[in-house]
Amino acid sequence: MPTLPDALRRVLASPKFAAALTLAILATTFSTHLLRSVMGWPGLIGILGGLVVLAVLSLIARRPIVEWHGLLPISIIVFVAWCALSGVWSGYVSETIIGVGYQITVGFLAIYVALVRDTFQVVRATGDVLRVLLGLSIVLEVLAGLLLDLPIAFLGVIGNIDQLGPIQGVFGSRNVLGLIALIAVVTFYVELRARSIPRGLGVGSMWLAGICLVLSRSPVIIVVAICVTVAALALYRLRRTPVDGRWMLQLGLLSAALIAAGAAWLGRMPIIDALNAGSEFEARYSLWSEMWRLVELHPLEGWGWAGIWPQDVTPYGWLEFTTGRLHATGLNAYLDVYFQVGLIGFLAFLALVGLAFVRSWLLASNKRSLVYVWAPLILVTVLVTGAAESTILFEFGWLLLVICSVKAAQGLSWRSALPHKPHPDAP
Repeated sequence: MPTLPDALRRVLASPKFAAALTLAILATTFSTHLLRSVMGWPGLIGILGGLVVLAVLSLIARRPIVEWHGLLPISIIVFVAWCALSGVWSGYVSETIIGVGYQITVGFLAIYVALVRDTFQVVRATGDVLRVLLGLSIVLEVLAGLLLDLPIAFLGVIGNIDQLGPIQGVFGSRNVLGLIALIAVVTFYVELRARSIPRGLGVGSMWLAGICLVLSRSPVIIVVAICVTVAALALYRLRRTPVDGRWMLQLGLLSAALIAAGAAWLGRMPIIDALNAGSEFEARYSLWSEMWRLVELHPLEGWGWAGIWPQDVTPYGWLEFTTGRLHATGLNAYLDVYFQVGLIGFLAFLALVGLAFVRSWLLASNKRSLVYVWAPLILVTVLVTGAAESTILFEFGWLLLVICSVKAAQGLSWRSALPHKPHPDAP
């Protein structure tokens, strides 16, 4: 293992450096659309590469004090390994290598954040980043829609704030803005209830996130917000139930969730009509139908991992041709995974998200600290959104999934019971 000069090692191992690097990682992954619009892919890759180098040096410096035992959930390793293995049969090997490299890069940064910061510090850092980005979104929307009355084309800001939306902010689409605003609502609420920020700042942050959420006018996020609210109420009830009675309540909640999911599927068309999302659903449905038809050609192994879709290779060019639209994702995380890495990859992904959610839910149910509520509610947000967007597979969605998975495994993992030797340099 390489060694570092003492002065540099002290800087890289300091809590302030870890906090600053965490803020930089979160700010970069949440603002990838903004960075790509301003600097292009080379600029974004350069920033991510710099963050990886700093994270590696920081981990080397912090090696004696970092708990490495049972570090990475096996479910993450299996899913990423299968995505990498899909390059063997992929018809677009270079795109698969790039996609897996991008996935591993963001995943490694997420692991760094989960290793060097506790959950409370992750929540604070996420809140600080989202306050800035949501505030910047509102400023740019006001500038484009009210002051200049001109769209900011290179950022995708149309400037519909004078019509009360839909707005996109610095995130490229109303659905992504709505998703990030909902993540912000959960984060700001936990900060406010935990009294980690001044009350005025917490209330103002909630108003900011709420305004962005409403102005996004995203029918997808309306459904997600309802699910998050129900999950929050369920956790509230669980945390106040005596320990002896929690398992019965957990079984009841599981049964109710399964029944509700079945009812929602059976009544999906009336729900879509009620949300006035018919045209948006039709566009998605035509894409999903064609994807499902193509999946049957490679049902077990998939077409090969690409991550964000390339446009000039088969089958993605064909999907663009048949639907008449340019698509960067499958607009459904679960079908997207099935399409790219087949049934095996799909089952590996379900194991990853299932274990992460169950572990984080049990921790939130049984731990006294309110901060444990953050991870399961964030997972509910991104997992439900995954039925209409593929954001959980890339960038900030993938970052949050890996962070929550690692944090949950640190609290509830069978490997924590295995004997291990302490590092010889550990204090």
